Amino acid sequence: MSNSLVIIPTYNEYLNIEDLIQRIFALEIPFDVLVVDDDSPDGTSTLVQQLQEHFPEKLFLITRKNKSGLGTAYIRGFRYALEKGYDYIFQMDADFSHNPRDLVRLYLTCSEEGYDLCIGSRYITGVNVVNWPMGRVLMSYFASIYVRFITSLPIRDTTAGFKCYKRNVLESIDLTKIKFVGYAFQIEMKFATWKQGFKIKEIPIVFTDRTKGESKLSKGIFKEAVFGVIKMKVRGWYGRYAPSIEANRLNGTNAGNDARGQKEYQTYDQKRK
Repeated sequence: MSNSLVIIPTYNEYLNIEDLIQRIFALEIPFDVLVVDDDSPDGTSTLVQQLQEHFPEKLFLITRKNKSGLGTAYIRGFRYALEKGYDYIFQMDADFSHNPRDLVRLYLTCSEEGYDLCIGSRYITGVNVVNWPMGRVLMSYFASIYVRFITSLPIRDTTAGFKCYKRNVLESIDLTKIKFVGYAFQIEMKFATWKQGFKIKEIPIVFTDRTKGESKLSKGIFKEAVFGVIKMKVRGWYGRYAPSIEANRLNGTNAGNDARGQKEYQTYDQKRK
C-alpha cells in the first residue's frame, strides 16, 4: 500500500476516469486512488469496478446513492484516508483539468519541504489557465481577490481544488463543521488549515479546461461562495475552526501548530469491506 491517496469525486466521468487512473498509476511515485462516485448514470462506477480487477490493492471505490456535492464527497474520502492510515491525502478533479504529473510535485512539497498543505495554484505566477472563456477566468481570479479581502487568507488561488494535505491537518480539522459543497468548500478547507497555523505553500500549475464530458458548475455554487465567505469569516470569530475534539485529545490539550505530530486516528465512517 502506498502512503498517498488521491481522492477523485466523480459524476458522469466515464470518458475520463480510466485514462486518468492509468496515468496516475504510471507515475514514478506510487499513489493509491479512491473514486467517490455519486451513482453516475453513465456507468462511471461500473468502469471503476472493472479496473479494480487489474489494480485490487491500489484502486478503491465508494458509491453514494445520490448526487450530494463535491464537499461531502471529499469529506467521505478524507475519513476513509485517515481510517486506512494514509500520510498524504490529495484532492483532484476527474476531468484532466489537473495534470496527473503535478501530483509528484505536490507530494514532494509536503514530504521533503515540510509543508502541511500544498496547493496547485493557477494564480501564483500570473494566470495559468487554458481553454477557459475570458469571463470565467476573470470571475475566478477576482473571486480569489474577494476572498482574500474578506478573510485575510494569504493564498492567491483560494478556490483551487488540486491539493495535498498531510494527515495531521485533516486530523486537526473538525470535518463535521465543514458544511459547504462547491467553491466555498475549497475556500473553507484552506481557511480552517490557515486558522490552525499549518504551513501552506502554493506551487504553479497550468489548469486546462475539460475536453470530454460536461462541467458540473452551477449558479448555486457561485452564490454559495459569495455569501459563504462572509459566513465563514464570522464563524471564525467564534471558534468554528478550532481544532477538533479528537485532535485535542490526541495532543493532550490543544492542536493548531502542535497538531503536527504522529497520531493515531479513529474515524466512525463506514470501513471498506
